[in-house]
Amino acid sequence: MSETIECRASRCGRAWVVHVPEHGVYGHGRTLKAVRVNTQEGLALVGVTAEVTIVPVTPELENLRAAEDAHTTALREAVAALALRRATLSDIALATGTQKKRVKLLLAERSTPPADLSPVNDSDH
Repeated sequence: MSETIECRASRCGRAWVVHVPEHGVYGHGRTLKAVRVNTQEGLALVGVTAEVTIVPVTPELENLRAAEDAHTTALREAVAALALRRATLSDIALATGTQKKRVKLLLAERSTPPADLSPVNDSDH
């Protein structure tokens, strides 16, 4: 199983349902585990051997994911601002309500330049 197929599962009554349109397969189950197994079995019937990842989707879960993304962005900005003001790691962690380890990771992430930037040649401008 080298391929991974990500499937969005939605509720239909008391069950979760999944559609994998590229293979014409549907899966269903009362639990997310059951729908993953059922979808893998359906894929196997059409000759596709793959690991299935289920992403549950409801309006409430989408709101939750958006809130988590907003929180992460705000945390990243707060950590950067406090670090610029020379606050200690412990103070940053305490002020933001996060772990010191996460503060270190966010600061390291901020100081690492993106890998996809190529050097700018002055003759190009």
